[in-house]
Amino acid sequence: MKLAGIYVVLACVLWSVAARAQNNSAKTLNDYVTHAPFKMAPVTDPVFKSAIFNIKDYGAIGDGQTLCSAAFEKAIVACNAAGGGTVLVPPGTWLTGPIELKSNVNLHADRGALVVFSTDHTLYPILMPEGKTKSSIYGNKLKNVAITGEGIFDGGGDTWRPLKKSKAAPTLWNDLVKAGGVVSADGSMYWPTKAAMDGEAYLKTLKGRKDLTAADYLPTRDFMRPTMVVINGSDNVLIDGPTFKNSPMYVLNPHNDNNLIIRNVQVNNEYYAQNGDGIDLSSCRNSVVYNCTVNAGDDGICMKSSGKTADGSEALQNIVIANSIVYHAHGGFVIGSNTDGGMRNVYVTNCDFVNTDIGIRVKSSRGRGGLVHDIYVENIYMHDILNEAILFSTYYEDDKKLKNVEVNERTPIFRDFYINNIFCNNAKTAISITGLPEMAVNHINFSNMVISAAVPVVSVEASDISLKNVKILSPKTTLFTLENSRNFTLDNISYGSNTTTFISATGDKTTGINVSNTPVKSLAKGVVLADGADKNAVVIK
Repeated sequence: MKLAGIYVVLACVLWSVAARAQNNSAKTLNDYVTHAPFKMAPVTDPVFKSAIFNIKDYGAIGDGQTLCSAAFEKAIVACNAAGGGTVLVPPGTWLTGPIELKSNVNLHADRGALVVFSTDHTLYPILMPEGKTKSSIYGNKLKNVAITGEGIFDGGGDTWRPLKKSKAAPTLWNDLVKAGGVVSADGSMYWPTKAAMDGEAYLKTLKGRKDLTAADYLPTRDFMRPTMVVINGSDNVLIDGPTFKNSPMYVLNPHNDNNLIIRNVQVNNEYYAQNGDGIDLSSCRNSVVYNCTVNAGDDGICMKSSGKTADGSEALQNIVIANSIVYHAHGGFVIGSNTDGGMRNVYVTNCDFVNTDIGIRVKSSRGRGGLVHDIYVENIYMHDILNEAILFSTYYEDDKKLKNVEVNERTPIFRDFYINNIFCNNAKTAISITGLPEMAVNHINFSNMVISAAVPVVSVEASDISLKNVKILSPKTTLFTLENSRNFTLDNISYGSNTTTFISATGDKTTGINVSNTPVKSLAKGVVLADGADKNAVVIK
């Protein structure tokens, strides 16, 4: 790629980042909500009484050696019984087992407080009826609850997490193996315990059995692993300020919460952390995530939905993600893979993705899907993206390219996305769209973008796609590679000097490709049609 092209991209990114910093320095929670491109209810902080319940007054000792589980529990119970207030974790190193939150409680870890979750796995009981290992911090069906302060929570995850050899540096792999644990028979996976390695096989033996107890699930505890923070089915939830690190699995994973705020949070999971997602919102509503920084071993900031709602509406809706940074993750902003509960009204703005595997990642597959629509992503700044800057995939963990499959309620449907003002310097692929033969990815609108990538734009089974004011810089000679892609509108498309073929199109579904305000006829080849594509599939205006 020409150096001049790279400098153009860098200049655009730097200018946009500077403009964003100036425009967003004073933005408030209400600003993000009111400027969303859809109407949503006000999102407000929970309010707590002024009473303080210091865990030291309930027997906690901050020496990092004394187990403080009982002190945390006593302080939280007392706070809740008194009508609410703040449970204070002062500076110190506080060793504990799982912490159960209650309504009207603000768990506040002061700067200097380090809460270390015990690596004694026997402290993490099995939750029934799900059969899951209890999370490090959890709460169920609460009202007015918070985790605040500038303290640090360490999940002790390295004693729980498996490790793929393909993800590990040789020195890390060797050190772990020497320290203990077991390696799978094929040598590809390290497990901290034999129970963890055997857990999946044992879990399969429980399928179909009735009246299962916690004792039946106990051998799966190490395999299932705790999620670090799970607050489920709750209203008025705030997570503001702490650092969460070294999680056994997902870090923050609120479920079915309404009026949720996550802000000023630091997530630090190692790059090799298996299933080490950063912030996963599952079937939440009226929620805002902003001013957060994420390093994750899996997806960075991710939207998930599962299960149908009683009224048939989308399980996840009215979500704002703003002013956040993802430094390492499988995806910066992610949708899926579970989307069967449906999603609508998600707004992502003013975010930086650096060294992520994928920038904007939209994924699902047959059997996991549902309707995902009215998604707005704008003002995204990316650098050194390992794979796709923007990816739509309906074959996540499924390589069965089957035809003649009937559409059903779990068919992934991605439509009505609006992706605007995107700048990416150095990706493997600029844009990749892969739909299903029975359900194309459709009505995706890209505008005002500059992306430099080794591979430009690839589309399979997509329809009603619009690109306007888009510049793609790539060493490849073909800019758009389309297969069974129809009704594309390409307006004011720019490219680098390497481009000789604007569109290479195949497939008998390929039709209705309209190009305007773009210098196509000056290219050596211009448009190449093959393998069933209609000779009139592309119209140059």
